[in-house]
Order: sequence, then structure tokens, then C-alpha cells
Amino acid sequence: MNTIIREFNKNDIEQMICIWNDIVEEGIAFPQTEILNVNSALDFFSCQSFTGVAVDVDSDEILGLYILHPNNIGRCGHISNASYAVKQNRRGLHIGEKLVSHCLQKAKELGFRILQFNAVVSTNYGALRLYEKLGFVKLGIIPEGFLLKDGTYQDIIPHYYSL
Repeated sequence: MNTIIREFNKNDIEQMICIWNDIVEEGIAFPQTEILNVNSALDFFSCQSFTGVAVDVDSDEILGLYILHPNNIGRCGHISNASYAVKQNRRGLHIGEKLVSHCLQKAKELGFRILQFNAVVSTNYGALRLYEKLGFVKLGIIPEGFLLKDGTYQDIIPHYYSL
């Protein structure tokens, strides 16, 4: 599979919505609870500092995506935050690793000094392994910091990476 990461465009929205909404509906990783439609997705993805998509060059299939934006404002505006989504039937193919690596480069290019994840759910084992592999630093554990879709709470583990 020949994969590239590029900035999204409006022609990608339908595929992006499916990937994003699948994760929102799972209710085990993203804090969002509202699903996106074409209009809200265009607004949401356009207002990020950068939205990237992983594309299979041969089929033009969107395999995953990420959003990158400031984690805060003002004196903390140099810290970025990101979220990643990989298509369910494409997980395990290192697409997430490509997305995170591209995001680290893009964040640095945009002038951010740190990439911080506020809420990595402790049961998101694939993400935790990847972030450790890439050199992210764990900041501790926030007990029961994430409300799962089933109504139970799970710990979250904030991470950061110095760019």
C-alpha cells in the first residue's frame, strides 16, 4: 500500500466523516459526543491549524486523518494538541504511526514547541504503545478522567513530546 499524508480538501469530507464518526460512536477514545455531518465537518476540519489525511495513492481511499491545533492560548499557545483517527478495517497497518510522525513535523513547522495529548484513555493500548515507541513522555494518570459510552469511567494518561 502506497500511502501519502497530505492536507485534506473538501472532496475528502465524506470519507473523513465515516472514519471520525465511527470513533465518536464507539465512545472509547474521543471526547466528542456529537457526530459530524458534511457542513459541521467542513467547519470543524477547516478551523484546525492543520488537518491531514492518509491516502492510499493507488485507490484514493482515505485510511486515516489527524487534526492539529493549539492546546491553549496566549502564554501557552506554543503547545499543540492533536487527535488521530484510523479507518477501522485499516488498523494495525502502521497508518497511525505515519499520521503521528507527520503531525510532529507539521507541528514543528507551524511553530509549536510541544505536542501534548490531554486524554489518552488507558485502555487505548495501541496508542499507548505507539506513543512510547515514538518517545512521548507520560505525565501521570488522571483517575476516571474519561466517560465511556457505556457510562463507566476510565483513567486517562496525558502525554507530551518536545518538538
